[in-house]
Amino acid sequence: MNTLRTGILMAALTGLFVGVGFLIGGPAGMMIAFLVAVGSNAFAYWNSDKVVLRMYGAVEVDERSGPRLYRLVQQLSRAAGLPMPRVCIVENEQPNAFATGRDPEHAAVCATTGLLNRLNDEELAGVLAHELGHVKNRDTLTMTITATIAGAVSMLANFALFFGGGNRREGGNIVAVLLISILAPIAAMLVQATISRTREFEADKAGAEISRHPLWLASALSRIEHSAQITHNPDAEAHPATAHMFIINPLSGGGIAGLFASHPPTEERIARLRSMAGNGATGGALIDAPKTTGVFETPRKGPWG
Repeated sequence: MNTLRTGILMAALTGLFVGVGFLIGGPAGMMIAFLVAVGSNAFAYWNSDKVVLRMYGAVEVDERSGPRLYRLVQQLSRAAGLPMPRVCIVENEQPNAFATGRDPEHAAVCATTGLLNRLNDEELAGVLAHELGHVKNRDTLTMTITATIAGAVSMLANFALFFGGGNRREGGNIVAVLLISILAPIAAMLVQATISRTREFEADKAGAEISRHPLWLASALSRIEHSAQITHNPDAEAHPATAHMFIINPLSGGGIAGLFASHPPTEERIARLRSMAGNGATGGALIDAPKTTGVFETPRKGPWG
């Protein structure tokens, strides 16, 4: 059902984009808008992961340079039946994580130094399983396309605002042009936010199934939410269009910003995870010890340990 809902919302976003193109230049403008969308998404498909990793200064690590993180991702990837992704660390005090890449064969999982410093191994495993859930569901590609189209809608809306479109030249309703120019970007952001929230719930579910311990992720979300609210993330603030990629919203702000929030309420996410644990859907009780037990090996200490 959530996959169908995501498809419908993406179709609506594409329709909005093409509609704004028609407003600007009629049938010709609609065709140009469609070609721009295809070109933008082709570029994003092949290059979005490289752009994002460079944007955040991500450093790729291996079993020697980042043993704790690398081994957990390795074990979880094996449990999920996924190829081993690239493993990266971002120098940032805010505890957070994200995944990127066009498909499971070209994926990267990134964690901030703040995340590694604040979470025990069970909580870290829960977060990494969530990110691998995004990879498994191919959400990284879905959200890249969504962000690209939403950005293009805003760009076309600005053209409509300044040039007025074909209807204005023919004496059409200027007020309608202005309204659509203002409302189209808002509608695009709302659709993008709705898709993002839907995919976060799905990744939580997939992550809990991969780790087999929903409460690991529940505990991590609670800890990350508290720390993220009081820890500034300058890179994310400089690139707010990437906020949806993180496991917890990295941006500061409230009020009307909540309407466009790219993440569902953390309390609701935690409640769903606790419900999964209570129903025995995946099993496992929360372990607060700073070392892993059972499914995961205790990693060697290293420079990122």
